Amino acid sequence: QVQLVESGGGLVQAGGSLRLSCAASGPTFSDYRMGWFRQAPGKEREFVAAISRYGASKSYSDNVKGRFTISRDNAKMTLYLQMNSLKPEDTAVYSCAAANALTVRDEDYHSWGRGTQVTVSS
Repeated sequence: QVQLVESGGGLVQAGGSLRLSCAASGPTFSDYRMGWFRQAPGKEREFVAAISRYGASKSYSDNVKGRFTISRDNAKMTLYLQMNSLKPEDTAVYSCAAANALTVRDEDYHSWGRGTQVTVSS
């Protein structure tokens, strides 16, 4: 299975931006649909965004639509999440994951990174 490592998290003020990266290694990255999920303290993990194998199809949660953009570079085997207009409620650990279908359900993702912390101060 593919191995995934996230980076790019940090502390940012409300209204600011961050770009998360997810570096993949192992089997062919372009074989997988990819997604971003997040989990805030005391809350369940929630879907953020997903992208098809070559980027033609994307899906976003209503909470981030219009503010976040998911993209991928298959040549670099890297997934990205550009986050703009960040809000304190975006504070969470963000994880990338790989699936065999374009899906919003976390149970459909078979490979996960460990996550990167994003903290948005008010």
